[in-house]
Amino acid sequence: MNDQEKPDTSRRGFVQLLAGGAVAATAASALGSLAPAGGAESTAKQSRIQYGMLIDTRRCIGCHSCSVACKAEFDVPLGVNKSWVEYTEKGTFPNVNRHFLPRLCNHCSEPQCVAVCPTGATYKRPQDGIVVVDSGLCIGCKYCIQACPYDARFLNPVTNFADKCDFCIHRVSKGLLPSCVNSCIGGARIFGDVNDPESEISRQIAANAVTVLRPGKGTEPNVYYIEADITEEAENSDGSYRVRVSTHRSIKERR
Repeated sequence: MNDQEKPDTSRRGFVQLLAGGAVAATAASALGSLAPAGGAESTAKQSRIQYGMLIDTRRCIGCHSCSVACKAEFDVPLGVNKSWVEYTEKGTFPNVNRHFLPRLCNHCSEPQCVAVCPTGATYKRPQDGIVVVDSGLCIGCKYCIQACPYDARFLNPVTNFADKCDFCIHRVSKGLLPSCVNSCIGGARIFGDVNDPESEISRQIAANAVTVLRPGKGTEPNVYYIEADITEEAENSDGSYRVRVSTHRSIKERR
């Protein structure tokens, strides 16, 4: 997020924000009495932009161009990643196969990281649904890192603030694709507004059986997968076949 996009975090800016909020609340209350009853809130939610990503693992070749492009775009320090690829190997020789699972922040509709942030540094942008971190408000408490069920957050060793993928908001705001999408040589990634039924991502989601990671967490993730293999190593408990899940991150195992 560049300086123009960051909210004013000074004391004066905070007071102005409170004053503006009070005026907006009064106006909203007045307008609310004139609004037709029923369905207005639901319609507004459906018409709101929600950016998401669809990853077709059938087209992923594990080349890491997405991870490298992300590193270069943000100068991500060594040892941490905003985008990474997991390897899942399973079977018994000679019947062994390998699958690739690209990972990143899921920009959830109900993000747990936002709920636990004590300062409001992590928030979901109302205009496009992207979950971002305001480094001016972050205190490095790591609550959001622990709350994220997708292991998508880390404490930046250079800034000591929470960090993660932000869908390349600086590019998207200019009409460009995220760097990982732009660099994918297999065309495995599709980015767009999942609330727009005419968008390419919505058409592909409608035309294919898709899954999300850890749906039981109730976060409503906005990163979707086609034919993702999310086999866990625990499934090899009986020893009938071999399963190994690993990544190229400093933390090799899946979390």
